[in-house]
Amino acid sequence: MFRIRKYFVLLGIFCLQSNYAQSTVETQLAWADKLFASNQYFDAITEYKRVLFFDEQNKLITRVNFRIAECYKAGAHFYEAIKYFALVEKNSLNDSILIEAKLEIIRCNILRKTTERALQLCSEIERDERFYSKRDEINYWRGWAFMFADDWESASKIFAETPANKELKLLCNQVIDAKVSVTFATVISYILPGAGQIYSGKILSGLMSFAWNLAAGYFTVNAFVANRAFDGIVIGELVWLRFYRGNIENAKTFALEKNLEVSNKALKFLQNEYRGLKP
Repeated sequence: MFRIRKYFVLLGIFCLQSNYAQSTVETQLAWADKLFASNQYFDAITEYKRVLFFDEQNKLITRVNFRIAECYKAGAHFYEAIKYFALVEKNSLNDSILIEAKLEIIRCNILRKTTERALQLCSEIERDERFYSKRDEINYWRGWAFMFADDWESASKIFAETPANKELKLLCNQVIDAKVSVTFATVISYILPGAGQIYSGKILSGLMSFAWNLAAGYFTVNAFVANRAFDGIVIGELVWLRFYRGNIENAKTFALEKNLEVSNKALKFLQNEYRGLKP
């Protein structure tokens, strides 16, 4: 009888300790959540990891790993964020948590511009019949992946499939219309020096390039006409050819800079003014 009572007492003590430990973990979790809510992400990560350490029953593992991943994502540590979202995916208890983790991994890949991986994950989820209802959202993030990859034509086609994404489609079309053709800028510079710069919006640079090439060409031709072949060769190779090549290189550079400026302006609008869901 004494032994039985002893076992019951020990069992009671164990249960009390277990309940106390879990209560302590809950308190720790509440503190970590408070840090997270106040945007103290890296302090929150430390506290969340303490929760994982003391959560011997692993009751909070999915929730806490998701929070840690969000903290890393907020701090732009996307590799670490993906690692913890993958843990959530691995330990998910239902399809709802699983798809949420998968979509977050896609969003992290968009932000770190690993476009190929983001698109691959979109296709993988699409093929899973369990997530058929998420096709529009998957397509939405596919469009964002193309925008971050500077492929505005593909993004426009994706957003055109869903009327709700009309604003993003219009933005993509505006970027496409505002961009210039690098090939065309280069080709017309071969034909008419300075034309490529003017086409790219650098009017003064284009006019100066045209003037320098015109002057160098005049002096080169004039030297040959005056039977000063040596002067003509020197001026032609050292002056005219230099200005001519420089004009072509500048045309290509200015076209690329123009396109980059247009893309960055659109991305800045998405970051600061767009009110829809963002990665």
